[in-house]
Amino acid sequence: MDLLKTVFVVLHLLGLLAIIGSVVVRRGVPTPALVWGARAQIVTGLVLVGLNEAGDGDVNHTKVGVKLLVALAVAACAEIAAGRERRGQGNPNLVHAAGALAVVNTLVAVLWN
Repeated sequence: MDLLKTVFVVLHLLGLLAIIGSVVVRRGVPTPALVWGARAQIVTGLVLVGLNEAGDGDVNHTKVGVKLLVALAVAACAEIAAGRERRGQGNPNLVHAAGALAVVNTLVAVLWN
């Protein structure tokens, strides 16, 4: 079970890396890595909560709810930015918002005790 949790933590961090890396490297242009990283964050985060619930881990449901809400906002910004970019109506503000919200989510994860 510990190995499974470790694998999903690594995948969760790789999703964060895809979001932040896309925002920093492409500077306002949505990339497939941005969109897939946002999706990965939601899926792996939910799996990690489920694994903690199934094991002996103590889960703070309020924190999980806040993080899920922020993660959905990141995914929405990424998806909308990618859709607008495909139509030729790119908006770098949405990409930057996705990156900023990902950082906020990381701060919630680390600082909320």
